[in-house]
Amino acid sequence: MKISSKGRYALQMLLDLAERRNDGYIALKDIAERRNISKKYLEQIVPILTKSNMLQTIRGYQGGYKLAKSPDKYTVGDILRLTEGSLAPISCPDQFPDPSMQNGGYATLSVWQGLSRVINEYLDSVTLQDILDQQNEQCAYNYII
Repeated sequence: MKISSKGRYALQMLLDLAERRNDGYIALKDIAERRNISKKYLEQIVPILTKSNMLQTIRGYQGGYKLAKSPDKYTVGDILRLTEGSLAPISCPDQFPDPSMQNGGYATLSVWQGLSRVINEYLDSVTLQDILDQQNEQCAYNYII
């Protein structure tokens, strides 16, 4: 499994909005500048996030984007499945979830199903709020003298 730039940038965009959730609607150009991501690329990701009700949008001069829910309601798994599709390490666990498929050449299917389960459970256990909390914790230990 390899996460594409679409998945990574969607996560970065939502994390940026989570950090600024009390600032109202945020312009896409500001997110692009802060995260060093092409605005054009973010424009391709926005419809996916908007259609899935992850983002609220307002058009116009004061327009922009903000999270539709609190950061603790967004899991990394949900974000990546939305932008990447399946998170399975190989296609078989998704195509053949039936354990009986292990016969006749699928002896290792249980290994891939187990790996898929671990990946999904882990990514579903991490929220945007968890990432923010971890980031804040790391910053608390950075002292400048």
